[in-house]
Amino acid sequence: MFEVSIRKWDDFLSSWPEAHLLQTSAWGELKQGFGWGTDRVLDGKNWIGAQILFRTMLPGYCIAYIPKGPVGLQVESAGDEAIWRRFTAAADEICHQRKAALLLIEPNLWENQLPVAPPGFRPGLQTIQPQRTLVVDLTGGETAVLARMKQKTRYNIHLAQKKGVIAQPSQDIETFHKLMMITAQRDAFGVHTRDYYQKAFQIFHPRGECELFIAEFEGEPLAGLMVFAHGARAWYLYGASSDLHREYMPTYLAQWEAMRWAIRRGCSEYDLWGVPDEDEESLEAKFTQRADGLWGVYRFKRGFGGNLRRSAGSYERIYNPVIYAIYRWWIRRVNRVVG
Repeated sequence: MFEVSIRKWDDFLSSWPEAHLLQTSAWGELKQGFGWGTDRVLDGKNWIGAQILFRTMLPGYCIAYIPKGPVGLQVESAGDEAIWRRFTAAADEICHQRKAALLLIEPNLWENQLPVAPPGFRPGLQTIQPQRTLVVDLTGGETAVLARMKQKTRYNIHLAQKKGVIAQPSQDIETFHKLMMITAQRDAFGVHTRDYYQKAFQIFHPRGECELFIAEFEGEPLAGLMVFAHGARAWYLYGASSDLHREYMPTYLAQWEAMRWAIRRGCSEYDLWGVPDEDEESLEAKFTQRADGLWGVYRFKRGFGGNLRRSAGSYERIYNPVIYAIYRWWIRRVNRVVG
């Protein structure tokens, strides 16, 4: 048996401080409350492992998903077939027990760090997590971080402060969810339930790995964001704003306060988590004309001085070709992701 307990998994992760947030047992706990099953496996030598999420697709069959893993896979070992064989032996055993039709992985590597599909896998139809992002360098202190931002973004942060906007930590999930609902209606994107945000905060905040910031003007909530951190990295996963006083730039101040929080807790990188999957030249040429999808957030995020990065993508290991064919048809027909 390759399956391990949460305690053993956490002990394993302690040897890999750069492991991604989505591979922590806390993230698995969150997803378990919202329709996902969770198992954690290690190879026979305890050198490489993964937290695997399972989601029912058809009665009796599920999809297995490894977000930002396996843990222990490094750039220099990404092409080592022996390492992959040991890992897939562990993953296959659990996936067969769960009757998974396929295993989808999204390695915690950047593009070109995994130039070919791992042995036994094929390039995936989709990525569940955003494939392209902007990563802000937090080293050098607050002054250095501000200096790397675009001038207009620094101006907007100072404008919010000058106008009397206050962005500070909060535990008001109800207000945050209301802001999320306003944003979803305005910008036409999906959001989680209030219970999801509440559960995420309850799990990660006591660990010092999450903070909620609400930006207010004269007591009126204008914007909010939930930031997460693990090891030396922080991630801006959820953000929202109302339709009031947008000219006071509350979202910029909330984002800056979240970055300051990440700097104080020792993070060196801040992942802005999701921009359109196009190269920098195309992004810069189109962002003033596009507002659909992630284009609207790119206009906002680009000013914080992040470096454009693209993940290694996704890879699939097929266990049941018939069920996989149904999955493939479903993905193409409804153009959805599984999580």
